[in-house]
Amino acid sequence: MNVHKNAPLTPKDREAMVRSVVEGGLSKADAAHQFNTTPKTVAKWVKRFRAEGVAGLRDRSSRPHSSPSQTPPAKCAAVETLRRQRHTGKQIAAELEVSPATVSRILRRLGLNRIRDLEPAEPERRYERETPGEIIHIDIKKLGRFEHVGHRITGDRTGQSNSRGVGWEFVHVCIDDHSRVAFSEIKPDETADSAVPFLKAAIAYCKSLGVTVTRVMTDNGSCYKAFAFLGRRAW
Repeated sequence: MNVHKNAPLTPKDREAMVRSVVEGGLSKADAAHQFNTTPKTVAKWVKRFRAEGVAGLRDRSSRPHSSPSQTPPAKCAAVETLRRQRHTGKQIAAELEVSPATVSRILRRLGLNRIRDLEPAEPERRYERETPGEIIHIDIKKLGRFEHVGHRITGDRTGQSNSRGVGWEFVHVCIDDHSRVAFSEIKPDETADSAVPFLKAAIAYCKSLGVTVTRVMTDNGSCYKAFAFLGRRAW
């Protein structure tokens, strides 16, 4: 349990308080005055200390040891069975003659309070090509330029709009499907005049790693549909 930093009696203070009574001979009233609490509280912690030692000074759950009025396990099982048959909470409550609040509480405890929880989660579908270079993925990230440091660093909003219109930078990125090794370059635009040299540079980089590129995957950007990019001379 997380104890508030300003709590009047942390476990360490409780130990000091009970030791002042048990070992120091201080009365419970005097200990209560010294530690800013009540004699009843002092008596409670002293009793726990004498019975359990220092371990008894730790916080405990407020949950009762027994709950005679709790819903029987058989009833909970029946709620789960009907829920898995896609009955609503109201339908379950009417059929089992229990309150909707009880049904809701049971379903929440079972993790079935939402219909979508009845379906098993789909496994993550991951894939990768068997060998490096079998496919490389190419895309472009468009980033705005800055003339100077922004107000989040300087704290000065004066002239913060002056950077508008200074242009963009285009980060061309290549990622190998198998190894996820990445290669990127900043180009002045996203035309074929930039995409083709980047493709050649990416293939050359892969070759420097001992990898031969056999396929390229891109989106339908105009630069990737250009003849200069699709032609064999781009490779």
